[in-house]
Amino acid sequence: MESMGNLRRTHSCNELRKEDIGNEVILMGWVLRRRDHGGVIFIDLRDRYGLTQVVFNPEVNPEIHAKAHQIRSEWVLAIRGKVMSRLEGMENTKLDTGAIEVFADELRILNISETPPFPLDEDTDVSDVLRLQYRYMDLRRPEMAQNLILRHRASQAIRNYLNFFFFFFFFFFFFFFFSGIIWYPAG
Repeated sequence: MESMGNLRRTHSCNELRKEDIGNEVILMGWVLRRRDHGGVIFIDLRDRYGLTQVVFNPEVNPEIHAKAHQIRSEWVLAIRGKVMSRLEGMENTKLDTGAIEVFADELRILNISETPPFPLDEDTDVSDVLRLQYRYMDLRRPEMAQNLILRHRASQAIRNYLNFFFFFFFFFFFFFFFSGIIWYPAG
């Protein structure tokens, strides 16, 4: 594992478009998939906003390519690279970032992970017992993450509405007692 050093994210993984071709970017996120196609390694790097394909080409940077052979699913990476257009006919119209890919110039492995007990990117039948045992991983699946975002937005809308009418929100934590949530009108 390495430190981030002076790397700071410039874009999220769902931000890059054709207009960014030629720019140098720094991306950070989890490895969703890793594919090795006869020497060139492709990874799908994801964060909470989406994913971007990153390319490790041995002809461009042999040291980084050798380091990329270690990468596995769910590892946390920081990547500096140049945004390039995908080859004609290789665009992925299902992705917002499907017209571009990032050719890596620098790779830092920020954290490693064991292989997940079930795939996070596929809609497979996984037993509920296994999903609950690894709940923290299950929440990374797209449909579960969308449920959390929806819950957050609904809660935020309610709080904003009540705040508009000058209600105060109090939440009391006691170690062994449930105190509940209490809304008091101001004034």
